[in-house]
Amino acid sequence: MNGLRQVPLINGAEPSWANLTVSIASLPENAITSIDYEDDQDMENIYAAGQTPVARGYGQIKPSAKVGLLRSAVEAIRVSSPTGRLQDIAPFDIVVQFVPLEGGTIITHKIRNCQFKKDSLSTKKGDMSIETDFDLLPSHIEWK
Repeated sequence: MNGLRQVPLINGAEPSWANLTVSIASLPENAITSIDYEDDQDMENIYAAGQTPVARGYGQIKPSAKVGLLRSAVEAIRVSSPTGRLQDIAPFDIVVQFVPLEGGTIITHKIRNCQFKKDSLSTKKGDMSIETDFDLLPSHIEWK
């Protein structure tokens, strides 16, 4: 084991989509169909005498994000663009919160200074709704 004490879940509750809220500007929460974000940091072992590392070097942190939106949300966001292009919208923050249904600590992540990297639409016969995934370019992610 890694020394961490295993604590049983209270009432078997684990954070899920049902207790997730995502805020993008003034969009209604129910217009967002998916959210995906991460930061990746360059790091490497530093070697000197011997076979094992003597230190570790750290480089850039590279954040990325993707959001899925219903078409009505896309068009609501587009209104804030001076040209109509999503890529021309000023940087915005996304706030993701896990709100426990039974009460408890709210977990908050903030995806900062996001901009759309593309604008697109894809649909076909028989679609009952139009959902589009958009790659975003954030400056950083605040994990707490």
